[in-house]
Amino acid sequence: MKKFLAIVLALCMVLALTCTAFADDVVKIGVFEPMSGDNGAGGKQEVLGMQYANATCPEVEVDGTVYKVELVYADNASSNDKAPTAAQSLISSGVSVVLGSYGSGVSIAAGDTFASAEVPAIGVTCTNPQVTSECEAYFRICFLDPFQGTVLANYAKNDLGATKAYCLAKQGDDYSGGLANYFIKAFGEENCVFEQFPEGTSDFSTYITNAQNQGCDVFMSPVSTEAAAQIIAKASTQNLGMPILAGDTWDSNVILEAAKGTDLQICVTTFYQEGADAEFDAGIKEWIAADATNLANNGGNDELAAVTVMGYDAYFFALEALKAAGSVDPADVLEALPAVESDGVTGHIALDDVGDAIRDSAFVKAVNTETGLFDFVTVAKVG
Repeated sequence: MKKFLAIVLALCMVLALTCTAFADDVVKIGVFEPMSGDNGAGGKQEVLGMQYANATCPEVEVDGTVYKVELVYADNASSNDKAPTAAQSLISSGVSVVLGSYGSGVSIAAGDTFASAEVPAIGVTCTNPQVTSECEAYFRICFLDPFQGTVLANYAKNDLGATKAYCLAKQGDDYSGGLANYFIKAFGEENCVFEQFPEGTSDFSTYITNAQNQGCDVFMSPVSTEAAAQIIAKASTQNLGMPILAGDTWDSNVILEAAKGTDLQICVTTFYQEGADAEFDAGIKEWIAADATNLANNGGNDELAAVTVMGYDAYFFALEALKAAGSVDPADVLEALPAVESDGVTGHIALDDVGDAIRDSAFVKAVNTETGLFDFVTVAKVG
């Protein structure tokens, strides 16, 4: 009898452990972001938005089943060469959908990998048109560089009165080169000076001197935050003497810190302005400040970057895609995604026929070099 009871108890323990192991259904969302390399600072801030969204909403109901949402991470290291391997690691881990990446180049580089596996990817702030135009598995929730470049060009001409522009991009970088070219097209090629710097450049004094000697009125350089901080330092010591313009990559407290105490005029286009949703801002800033790792990943303070808010919106857009698919199978999510819509902190999100968000406005804000914060300038649209 004792032997029988022992066997029963052992079986009960095994059953209990088995039930515990499978008590929660799990759906995996891949986080394909640069946590290192040139775009590491921006990637970490974008991921913070996803993590905050997951903390506030850790479950999703799909076709009557409640799933725990697990974020699975892959660092693409800001490298086009490493991007496919990072993408494959997410696919192998069994993700249903992928978010990212900060940086258009790595997104483009990983597109074929996601498409071959029929795993959908939702770009958060990768603004180069090729991300979606050349990949049926990629969608995105942000505006595109043709729009952003035109907004910057219009601002340079109409608000700053510029008649000649200097444009500086990084060689081989899809984002900075693409955005600079769209700016040049909208501003007028005959009125622009365009140069590119090679990988590993840390001294930008020659480029600043060239801009000054060419008699330019604005200095446009939509590069990574790492290069941007170095440009700002040289522009300050060399008395650049003209406003600096950049796109969404410069919407970062890395830029604010680099520019603080200088006499530079810096304006950026971006996806969100802190203060547009006070309740959301208060909640995420409290969450960032309460954790040392989050605070470090946000650059050491609780200043809210637009990419963080976009990461938050992308997470909930992914949840809506899972609900619409009625399945956690990535192929089903891929099929459902084109018709998905959601209301985010940054506005209503719906997709066009290519898979791009239907967006018609951008925030323009300027660095306040005294307070170390961004000042709202305007909401810009292109007719």
